[in-house]
Amino acid sequence: MCGIEPNEYNRVLTCDTAKEIWEALQITHEGTTQVKQSKIDMLTTEYELFRMKDDESIQDMHTRFTFIINELHSLGDVVPRNKLVRKILSVLPGSWESKVNAITKAKDLQTLTMDELIDNLKTYEMKIKKDSERREPKKEKT
Repeated sequence: MCGIEPNEYNRVLTCDTAKEIWEALQITHEGTTQVKQSKIDMLTTEYELFRMKDDESIQDMHTRFTFIINELHSLGDVVPRNKLVRKILSVLPGSWESKVNAITKAKDLQTLTMDELIDNLKTYEMKIKKDSERREPKKEKT
């Protein structure tokens, strides 16, 4: 009882067994089975419709994607690693097609980790920005 905050303590004060406490806290935080399934359905749809935005960096896109995956995982719906890697490659904009093809041909997507993929994409993103800055010299104020 000392390990929970006052609001939760009030919810479980009348419980007699650890099992009753667990079930009360579980329903409070996860909801009923129906609520849990609705959350899974909503997150699955969000996962399926996920796309990288035009003005978004790889890091921002990865943060949004990780949030969805972590929420699904916490509800018991685990997406395999190789499926996540393929999903990230498929949501990149058309301007990234050459990089996607290079990664697909050079790497084994079954063993490629998300961290390796994201690092690779960040490196490419930095190179694109640097090349773009080189092509467009900064305009001087007059």
